[in-house]
Order: sequence, then structure tokens, then C-alpha cells
Amino acid sequence: MSHVSYAMILAGGLGSRLCLLSEKRAKPAVPFGGKYRIIDFTLSNCVNSGIFDIGILTQYRPLSLRDHIGIGRAWDLDRKRGGVELLQPFQGWAESDWYRGTADAIWQNWDRVVERKAEHLLVLSGDHVYRMDYRPMIEAHLQRGADATVAITEVALDQASQFGVVRTDAAGWITGFLEKPKNPPAGKISMGVYIFRTAALREEMELDAMRATSHDFGKNIVPSLVQRGRVLAFPAYGYWQDIGTLDSYYRANLDLLSPEPPFPLQDLRWPIFTPSTEYPPARLGTRAHVRSSIVTHGTIVNGTVERSVLFPGVVVEEGAVVRDSIVMGESWIGPRAELDRCILDKRVHVGRGARIGVGEALRPNRGCPEHLSAGITIVGKASRVPGGLVIGRNVRVAPDLVEEDFPREAVEAGEVLEREGESAHAGSAS
Repeated sequence: MSHVSYAMILAGGLGSRLCLLSEKRAKPAVPFGGKYRIIDFTLSNCVNSGIFDIGILTQYRPLSLRDHIGIGRAWDLDRKRGGVELLQPFQGWAESDWYRGTADAIWQNWDRVVERKAEHLLVLSGDHVYRMDYRPMIEAHLQRGADATVAITEVALDQASQFGVVRTDAAGWITGFLEKPKNPPAGKISMGVYIFRTAALREEMELDAMRATSHDFGKNIVPSLVQRGRVLAFPAYGYWQDIGTLDSYYRANLDLLSPEPPFPLQDLRWPIFTPSTEYPPARLGTRAHVRSSIVTHGTIVNGTVERSVLFPGVVVEEGAVVRDSIVMGESWIGPRAELDRCILDKRVHVGRGARIGVGEALRPNRGCPEHLSAGITIVGKASRVPGGLVIGRNVRVAPDLVEEDFPREAVEAGEVLEREGESAHAGSAS
């Protein structure tokens, strides 16, 4: 393990396919699974694998990520030597500019690698949900003398076009790497987990910096290394989910609720660490009915909750029904309100008798059809849905709306609700 003691986590992407959830926060900072943020899984994999020196490369709306990670105490990363550091670009410096791609982000912070005299570097993505002990991969990388090693997994062929598709020979060496091909030849894909021999990576990035490329690991660095060097495939098994779209986010959360979840959060042999917010214990009222759900600390349930994830501080009043939904922290679901296949961001207020996610998913959302087409309705942070209002499926409700911003009549499927004259990308969130 002394050969690989430093990791860099790529956490700066825009994440536009997560719709409202990542318009005001970095995608790795999106809440997940009742009490976590997405980046918690990669950070926990590092410390559980004995890696305690980590740089997090962030660019897009980094405040929520910075507030969440703090000094790294939740992961035992508040150390005098090593620990965790957020590496953010500062536009206007002669030697620095906005990161032009994932490889450029590491290249602009190469001094951190040099300072540590790292012979090998672990490069990770901050927006995947999985458990992985990196030590066997590191051991294989060192034993085989690879310039780079890429963790791979199998997905359905119809999903492979979203990832880097890998071709290998009988000895396990990668002979081809296609980033997001339209017609993937196979379902063997990169997991976005890389180990690089530092000297080989430096040489490749020096060449890439002089070219007119995307300066991206999947598009440029790894395919070039496959042509020039020795790149090993390391098969990884078990649950792995790229939280790249709203559908994958929704599905991964509800996967946790199955009788035998593919990713059990209760596995204490490989704990997932996160800062703990002080809330009182959860409380279920005399008429509460909860089934197949995650109910976290600080929640108060007096109504019905089925197949749903409730984050800390959520209140479900008497007669309310929350079904197949994700409700983030400190949201209030009023008496006799109903949610079905909804995602509510933090501090949403749903008035008495309001119904959200009603009817058939007749049409995709007119503002972002590529993100909202599977019947999910999403409500942005701190919006206040008026009592009695009926909202259909595939509807997008902007953050910070108050009752007066909503129409009095029912909202049909596929509509976009936002305050007149305001951009959907304004404001900030955590």
C-alpha cells in the first residue's frame, strides 16, 4: 500500500441530467439514501481501503460540497499529515484557469502529486454509489507492471452507450476503449476507477495538454494510453451505480428498499461515513403506517409512507400518503396530501390536501424531456405547494416558489412551473 497512498476524486462536473437536484449543487453533493451525499461512498471506500490522503477536484457550485466535507472529521480525515483537501480552480491566475476537463483538473494540480512523491495515483469519480476495496486492484496493478489499471464491470448492452466501453484480450489487457459509443459492441464498461503509474500519466497529460482535445480521461487519456502503453482491466463485482441521470438516481434510492437490497447500507464490515446532523429520534404516530421505507432521525410520521425514503426532519401529517417517493430533509407533507413517484428537494412545504404525481405519464416534461419522461415529478428546494392543488407526472417545479406562484387550476403532466422572469439556474443550494 505504500506505493499508492494518494487519491484524487473528480467532483467538478455539471451533472445537468440530474435536473433540479444538481442545478444548484455539485452532483457529488446531492443527498442520497436518507442521510448521505453521493460522494460519501467514494470517500468511505478510500478510508476503508487505508487511503487517508485525498484531493477532491471541484469546480461547479462547490459550496455545498465544501460545507458537507468540512475538515473531513466524519471520515477520520482531519489529520496533520494527509487528510482531505478541496482543490478548486481560481480564474485569473496566470498559472490557472477553469478546468477544461477531468484530465486538465488533475494536470492543474499536479504539484500535489509531486509533493507526495507518489509512484502511483488513484483517480476516482465522486458520483458513483458502490462499495469497493481498492487494495486488490492496487496489488494487481503493481504485480502486472501496468501503466494504468481500469476497474470494469458489466451492464446491459442497451445501457453501455452511456459509459466507456472496454475490449480486453485473454490476459486481461485492454486492447480497445470507446467513450460512450452510439453502438457499443459489448457491455463491458469502465467504472471510472483508475490507477496510474505516475510517470506514464504525466507523460500522457503533457502530450494531451498540447493537443486540441477534451482533456478528459475517458475520451483522451485512457484511449491514448491503451494505444501506447500497458493498460490492465480489473474486473470488479457487486453493486455499482453511476448516478448520472434522474432515473438512475431515483432507481438507486428505491433499490435500497427491496427485501434483499443489492446495496445494504447496514453492512458494518464496510461502513459508509457521513457527517451526522443533530436531530431527535424518529417518531411514528398512533395512526402511522410505514412499509418498505427508510425513515431517518428527526422524522415524524402520522400518515402513510410506502416504499419511500425520508431524509432527516421530514414531517408527514395525519391522512397524508407518501408512496414511491424521495423526500429530502425538513420537508413538510400536510394533512391528506398525497405524493406518488415524486422527488422533493430540501425544505419543501406541501399544503393540506395537495396531490403531486397524479394520473398517467402522458407526455415528457416540455422543458427537459430528456430528464423527465418516466413519470417522476420533481419539486425544487424550499418551494411551497398550495393546499388542494393537483400536479400531474413529469412536472418540474422550480425552487423557492411560494403559493402565489402556482396556478389555481390543476397542473397537467409535463409542465414546468417557475416564477415569471426568473431563470431556473438562479440561486444556491446545499
